[in-house]
This record gives sequence, structure tokens and C-alpha cells, in this order.
Amino acid sequence: MAADLLLHNALVLTLEPGAPPIPEGFVAVKGGKISAVGPAAAVRELPPARQSLDLAGALVLPGLVNTHCHAPMVWFRGLADDLPLKNWLTDFIFPAEGAWLDPEKTYWGTLAAAAEMIRGGITTVADGYFFETEVRRGLAQAGLRAVAAQGVVDFSAPGVPDPRDNLKVAADFLDSGAEFRRHGVTSAIFCHSPYTCGPETLTRAKELTRARAVPFFLHLAETRSEVEEVKQQHGLTPVAYLDRLGVLDELTVAVHAVWLTPADRELLARRGVKVSHCPESNLKLASGVAPIPELLAAGVCVGLGTDGAGSNNNLDLWGEMSLAARLHKVWGRDPTLLPAAQAVALATREGARVLGLDGHTGTLTPGKEADLIVVDLNQPHLTPLYDPFSHLAYAARAADVRHVMARGRWLLYDRKLTTLNWPEIAARIRQDCRGLASFCQNRRRP
Repeated sequence: MAADLLLHNALVLTLEPGAPPIPEGFVAVKGGKISAVGPAAAVRELPPARQSLDLAGALVLPGLVNTHCHAPMVWFRGLADDLPLKNWLTDFIFPAEGAWLDPEKTYWGTLAAAAEMIRGGITTVADGYFFETEVRRGLAQAGLRAVAAQGVVDFSAPGVPDPRDNLKVAADFLDSGAEFRRHGVTSAIFCHSPYTCGPETLTRAKELTRARAVPFFLHLAETRSEVEEVKQQHGLTPVAYLDRLGVLDELTVAVHAVWLTPADRELLARRGVKVSHCPESNLKLASGVAPIPELLAAGVCVGLGTDGAGSNNNLDLWGEMSLAARLHKVWGRDPTLLPAAQAVALATREGARVLGLDGHTGTLTPGKEADLIVVDLNQPHLTPLYDPFSHLAYAARAADVRHVMARGRWLLYDRKLTTLNWPEIAARIRQDCRGLASFCQNRRRP
């Protein structure tokens, strides 16, 4: 029986562990899933397909997986730069979110973020924010596979003016998410951090996600001041404190995980906690450098995240991949740390594992859903090519992505968005951002 789509005459990276590149390879897609992958030379004739696309030597690999994002924060891109994390949050971001953000702006910000991510080859994203029902709606409209997590803090927040309702809103969000699963969007909870959520909030939120077997996200050990604050209050490191509360398990995703002791690293590994590494945000906010090589050596599953555009300032996972591959070499004074192939794995296969989606995406494996991207190799900065993993980690750019498919559906074709109206989105963002700029300018005045 014919496939729906045949991609052929391509260099194929399946990202299955240990699998070599496939020159002159093909990928067949049927019913939204990968039906066959292999070298053309190994088959007598290519599988029949209703649509055939000759890629002329381009590179096909799994779609990128962004394990941590705050999509609507594209509104805050470049708005309050060059500040310490605590000042950035308390003096600008939290006030702007509370006074300016609303459901409609959240939705349009999500569409803008989705356009950026799709153009950069991201097919899966884990998002955590407020008004997350609107984020979930926007991500589903864009066609992205997603884990959308309702944000929780113990103070007044967008959509939750009374903090006593924070977990009720989160529970309602989880219960209203069933219809989105058919769009590839899972609903979860994102507790901001151990210093913005008290022990009862953390434990009850974890109970809600554990009962539904969905991920539980939180910022953890991001800054030295966070560690000191938690130690002063509880006499433990943030990791040990969360373990005492019983919230660390294989469905917990710790974002950042910068300031970890050796005992913390061992504890995360023992509990099966996953880690989202966001190197660009960590460097820009001077938070520090996460001990990723040590976590990987301990057996911790690690993926890459962009964080929000307010602290990064982009949603480009190629930049995260490139920085991670270089950063840990200089930080560890060892050029063999985080080699190119491993960095690419963190952005694809391992990211899918972090989100519990490795049965659906992350590798080009027959039976998995067709989440894939096509990278144009006919570029001066990608010529010549000896090692495709090296090119992806050290030379490729988001602009090199030509086609993007998620769940067997084109999201980007020949560099044109197919699910989103970018001119409409851009006009809305440019119009509404004026009020936000005025708000922040007023806050800067003495």
C-alpha cells in the first residue's frame, strides 16, 4: 500500500542510539507516522507514495524538542535586559505580567512564539506560564506537539488574582485538557520555584500531576541566592528540600539545575528526575553553568530548553545546542566534553525522553509519529560536509531549516508557515507592544 509521502535523495539522521548517518536515504510517512526509513541502495525500488519529494541531498532528522519555554514572554523580548534575575523578575516581569497581560495577549504571544519555533525546526515544546489555556489553544492551532503546564505561584498572578485559587485553577486546567490530546498537546503543571511556592503548594501540585501521570515542572537551583534562601528557611539545599517533600520522581522535570552539590546530583539520578538545560538564559542572567557533564555521567536524562524570549532573547534551539557543546568544554577545560553527536541528541532524542514523549517522537523510527525537519545543506557555511553532527552542533542555523513536519502535517514548507498567518500575528504584536513599552519606561523613571 502506498505511503502518503516519500522524502528521498537525502542524508538521513535517525538519531537512534548508535545509528550512523544514511547517505542517499529515504523516509516514508503514512497516516501521520513513519512507515519506513533506510538507504535507497538497500531496496530494489523506493516505496510507492502519493507524494514524493526529492530533497537533492538535504539533511533529514527528527524535529527539535524544546524542553522549557514561556511562549507568551515573546512580548518581553529585549524589554528589561542586563539585570540580575531577582530584579528582572520582581521589578519588571512580575509587575508587567500582572498589570498588562491578559488572555488575548497571551494567545497572540503564543502564536508569535510558535512561528519562531517552527521556523527554527522545533516540533515539540514544553511550555509553562499563566493563562495557559490560551497557550494550549495557540500551540494546538500552530500544530506543535506540546506539553502545556499551568503556572503556579503563591501570590497574585495573571488569571489567578487570589493565590488561594492557584491549585484549583491548575486542577481545572488539567481536567479541561482531554480534547487537546488528539492535537498532540498534553496538560501539566509548572510550579515556578521553591521560593515562590510553599511546601503545601508543591506537594499538592505534585499530587495532581502524579494522579494523572503527567510531568511536573519547576525551576530548581537556578541561582546561588535561591540556594541560600532555601537553606536559610529549611536547612537543606533546594534538591534535598524537594526530596523531603516527596516531589522528586521520574515525572519531575527540574529546569536549570545550576547550583547542585554532588549529593544533589546523585539524588536527582536516584529519583529519576529529568533536567532541562537552558544555557543561554543561564549565561545572560549570570545564573551560572549547570553541571551537565556530571549529570549525564550520573545517568540523569537531560534535554535542552530555550527558556522564555524575555531572558534569552530568542527561541532558537540551534543556539542552545551550539552554546551547550562549547560552554562545557571551556568550563570543564576539556575539549572532549559534550561532543557534537551528544549535543544533537540532547536537542532531539533526549529531549523527548525528558518529556516522556520518546514513544512518539525524538527519533526517525518506523511506528513513531512523523516529527521531522529538513535542513538545507546547500549553504556556504555548511560546505563542505564531513560530519553532519558536527555541522548541526557547530555551524547550522535556524534559517537553514527548509521544511518542518509534526505528526505527519507540514508546519513549514519551503520556508513558508502553513498553519499560521505571520503577517497578521506580526501586526498584532507590533500594535499591542506599545502599551507594554510605556509601562516599563514609567517603571524605570525615578
